[in-house]
Amino acid sequence: MKNLSTYRCNECGMSVKASCGQCDIALENGVLTLDDGTQVQISQCPSCEGKIKSPQCCGLDMTCTI
Repeated sequence: MKNLSTYRCNECGMSVKASCGQCDIALENGVLTLDDGTQVQISQCPSCEGKIKSPQCCGLDMTCTI
């Protein structure tokens, strides 16, 4: 199993490791473009293609480096 992606808060330094509950594979950082053109940071499973809104901390999206 590859290392889990770590999402880190740029404000306080808290971090999270996220994996797909269905596939047990590390989630990857991604972007979802909404109909109005707005882009939202998401976490997605490379296997089942499930998507969630990336975690937030201190009112901001946490960032991910893969």
